[in-house]
Amino acid sequence: MAIAEACRRRERLRFDYAGPCRSRSTRLVDPHSLVSFDRHWYLVAWDTDRTDWRTFRVDRLTPRTPTGPRFPPRELPDTDVATYLAHQLSSRTWPFQATITLHEPAAAVTDRIWPGMGVVEPVDDDSCPLHLGADTPRDLAWMVTSADADFTLTNAPPELTDALHAHAARCLNAVRKA
Repeated sequence: MAIAEACRRRERLRFDYAGPCRSRSTRLVDPHSLVSFDRHWYLVAWDTDRTDWRTFRVDRLTPRTPTGPRFPPRELPDTDVATYLAHQLSSRTWPFQATITLHEPAAAVTDRIWPGMGVVEPVDDDSCPLHLGADTPRDLAWMVTSADADFTLTNAPPELTDALHAHAARCLNAVRKA
């Protein structure tokens, strides 16, 4: 509630933050929005010490009270907060990352991409890149195939190729047994 209230009132927020590698820091931010994304809540905020936009998982932060002075609103670097958060999370935080080219226009595939799964970029009427991130190559393979479109690996780790071969073999075996 304290975080949501600081966003609403545009009051500077100070909190202790535990990063993904258990590193601890105290942060001072101008909070913008709270966003639910892929089963977690995130704070999108302007970090005053780093002079840049940052995202923080809410379950990793402990607000310090009182809140600070009010601040003027800032323009997000993207069209909306959900798009910005999706770009941040899919492109930076996962140990395995890939970009694939889907051979359909972005408008045709966007509804088939699960929230939090990846970011589709419109390019032309025939294709669009999909940026993905996951904990394992097997998860990446599932994401790629669940887009239900023809694709080409554009920038992918070699482990994704192996995972796609294993996925294809399992599918072929299932069809042969049917």
